[in-house]
Amino acid sequence: MKLLRFGPPGRERPGLLDAKGRIRDLSSIIADLSGSALDPDRLRALGNLDLHKLPLVESEVRVGPCVGGVGKFICIGLNYADHAAETGAAIPGEPIVFMKATSAICGPCDEVIKPRNSTKMDWEVELGIVVGRLARYVDVANALDYVAGYCVINDISEREFQLERGGTWDKGKGCDTFGPIGPWLVTPDEIADVDNLSMQLSVNGHRYQDGSTRTMIFKPAFLVSYLSQFMSLHPGDVISTGTPPGVGLGQKPPVYLSPGDIMELEIAGLGKQKQTVIDEGQGR
Repeated sequence: MKLLRFGPPGRERPGLLDAKGRIRDLSSIIADLSGSALDPDRLRALGNLDLHKLPLVESEVRVGPCVGGVGKFICIGLNYADHAAETGAAIPGEPIVFMKATSAICGPCDEVIKPRNSTKMDWEVELGIVVGRLARYVDVANALDYVAGYCVINDISEREFQLERGGTWDKGKGCDTFGPIGPWLVTPDEIADVDNLSMQLSVNGHRYQDGSTRTMIFKPAFLVSYLSQFMSLHPGDVISTGTPPGVGLGQKPPVYLSPGDIMELEIAGLGKQKQTVIDEGQGR
């Protein structure tokens, strides 16, 4: 299934795409795509619904983040061998873990704000994992049983804040609108091989990223298991799993985002995003 949330920011309702790609309103069945509603067993039960009995939603409606009530937004750095190579970094022996502020979350086609004093704003197309049930100390073999589904994430980054201002990466990763998520939460049964999904990102029509999850160093099952050794993972937690090569920082010379730039990104089977960069003075 392809699940989504639609409506104005902060007032999104749950929905499901029918066989014709139309949105059906699920709000009479579940309150939101959050918390216990994300349990894989509950999501499978939605597949038994008679979709023709669910209200159709107007096609021009805004699509919001595909999961609500996110408790933790966990990110993995340098998780693609070819991306590590383009940045000149060594391949990590264990996953590099950092957090992205949940206040960064926005819809897949919402405008993205260039922060005040930003000089090196960058893009990163990433596979997102949405946790569906409580996970603590889970084995790799069983780790994907705890996954509600997968989605597209743009892990937008401000490289000066991240790398040149001291401390951890977090302050270059958590600015408002730096976490577009969606359009869909795609249940695992629709993904033949999550370890082999093509992924692309373009800016102003120029393709910068053209990679695949097959070059991940640490695969999704390992990441869920690994993270659960250090923290409990709760329904609605989001894991952003790293990016393939082609980020602005890796260009020669580097290329960074400016107001008016348009990012377009997609992952096979998970949908597309499109964001326009605006100046901080224009946002929220």
